[in-house]
Amino acid sequence: MPTYEEIMKTDLSALTTAAEQWDGMAKEFHKQEVAYQRDVCGITLGPGWSGLSADAASGRFNVTLKQFQAAQVEAKAVASLLREAHTDFTSLHKKLESARAGAVKAGMAVSEGGVVSYDTTKLSDGERTALHHDPDYQQSVGKAVASWQAEINHLVKDVCDVDADVQNALTRVVIDSDVNDGTLTGFNSHARGDMKTYEDEAKREAAQTKPDGWKSEGKTETSGPGAGASAEGPDFGSGKLGEAEAHADLGSASAEGSLTRGPWKLDGKAEAYAGAKVSAEGGVSKDGLEGDASAFAGGEGSAEGSVNVGPVGVTGKAEGMAGAEANVNAGVGKEGVHVGGEAFAGAKGGGDIGADVGGVSAGFSGEGWAGPGAEANLDFGKNNEGVWEFSTKVGLSPAVGGEVGVHFSVDPEKVAHTAGDLAGAVGDGVSSIGHAFSSVF
Repeated sequence: MPTYEEIMKTDLSALTTAAEQWDGMAKEFHKQEVAYQRDVCGITLGPGWSGLSADAASGRFNVTLKQFQAAQVEAKAVASLLREAHTDFTSLHKKLESARAGAVKAGMAVSEGGVVSYDTTKLSDGERTALHHDPDYQQSVGKAVASWQAEINHLVKDVCDVDADVQNALTRVVIDSDVNDGTLTGFNSHARGDMKTYEDEAKREAAQTKPDGWKSEGKTETSGPGAGASAEGPDFGSGKLGEAEAHADLGSASAEGSLTRGPWKLDGKAEAYAGAKVSAEGGVSKDGLEGDASAFAGGEGSAEGSVNVGPVGVTGKAEGMAGAEANVNAGVGKEGVHVGGEAFAGAKGGGDIGADVGGVSAGFSGEGWAGPGAEANLDFGKNNEGVWEFSTKVGLSPAVGGEVGVHFSVDPEKVAHTAGDLAGAVGDGVSSIGHAFSSVF
């Protein structure tokens, strides 16, 4: 937040200079739009290129062309916001200068940091004596200093409020608000050049995400098209034999958040992905042997949530997939065993529901399949948090079918903690009864 000294010394003309440069950027984007439409998009419109490849290229070229157009809208909006910021800051700067001049004229001194004091350098001997010995005079001086200080503080706060509004607007104006423009993190084709638009947007979000008495937290992540590959190993120190991964992503997005109020806690999470990915890894360590290989191509998404009140919780999850996937994995260790495999092509969707009471949880899952596939999994053992788990899944689909699963777990630490709380509650109850009997007799 800007201080009094920063407000008085800042050269506000930099804002209009920056606005002119953003307008110039919009003009350059327009030149590039014209050139791209002529020299790139035009290739697919001529007689020399036709068929599926031309259609696919035309679709991608149009996405890029629209990005050139959106970039111009965004650049002009930023320029407009910077000019509006210059106007507001300049107006408040003049008011602050006027308030300072008025304070000095009234016999005050104002420091570079905006601190108001009574200027005693211009007092006559009689006024100086009155200031030291006359309580009424001292009181009137104190009131005058406080009044001028309050006015200057109020104007500084107004500048800080405008500064926060400008930051909010400049942060939001560059966010790609069109989910159908072919890119998740492109330019904002719906950018607006007035701060009021983004002030109202922030207020609506605050009203939705912060209900009365509830505290909210959350975050979102998006990524656009991309591809890559990596490989590591062997690492004999950690027991890793090696791992490799490759991916070609069309796009992904995720969001998660929570609401808390007293003993209540609500959590939610959603994810979506489109593309292709393959991976393989294996390792040997003092804890056992493990290996995994998987491949996926298509689109998938999931959403899950939970409600917890003290030691009691209920969870739910739904997910869907369209494409092809295969996976095989196995592991043997001192804490348990796991074996499993899966292969599927088509579309499927389902969910699961479960409950947890004091560290003991159980749940059921089900999924419907449209396409050929099979799956079988069995897990029993203790995870990294010391929780013992048992789960099994069986699925079969010649053409239309599905799978069912059961999972059960026990958290010894949480069970002990809950038992301790119950014992404490019983002890408090017995103690209260004892005090009651003592009061009677």
